[in-house]
Amino acid sequence: MTMYEKTFPNKRFKLTLEFLKKHLATSETILDLGVENPFSKIMKEEGYQVTNTIGEDLDENQTFIQNQKTDAVTAFEIFEHLLNPYTLLKEIKSDKLFISIPLRLWFSPAYRSKTDMWDRHYHEFEDWQLDWLLEKTGWKIIDRMQFTHPVKKIGFRPLLRMFTNRYYIVYAEKVK
Repeated sequence: MTMYEKTFPNKRFKLTLEFLKKHLATSETILDLGVENPFSKIMKEEGYQVTNTIGEDLDENQTFIQNQKTDAVTAFEIFEHLLNPYTLLKEIKSDKLFISIPLRLWFSPAYRSKTDMWDRHYHEFEDWQLDWLLEKTGWKIIDRMQFTHPVKKIGFRPLLRMFTNRYYIVYAEKVK
């Protein structure tokens, strides 16, 4: 049993890793947006060469991204926290991009932590909104997938989460 099968949220990690492996060889380098996290550690364990950003406010400061030329950029559950993902997408130097986002749910408000001011979702996209953002910033979507995120709770919303797609993952390439 691998690490991602032992940890929560294992379904999301498993599907994200399978999607990444489908399109990116382990010999290719990755700039992972956001500080080191459980999934960036999984990518490293799987043989990918991963560099993370260093905790800077990516809305205000794209210097680290502007100075990195890797084969791919990954942004797994990052864009919903940004006020201005357009500027960031324009600054990426890599030719390959992997993004996953939580989808906006009609039955639940956008996530907002009561204790951590950075752990809030400014955007909860519908799939077409992310597609349009990528198109406007010079990216062509090659592959995409949506999946559910059931929770271990009882109630109406947990029941809906069993059938309603919660995550959207995209692989895109820079238009030349």
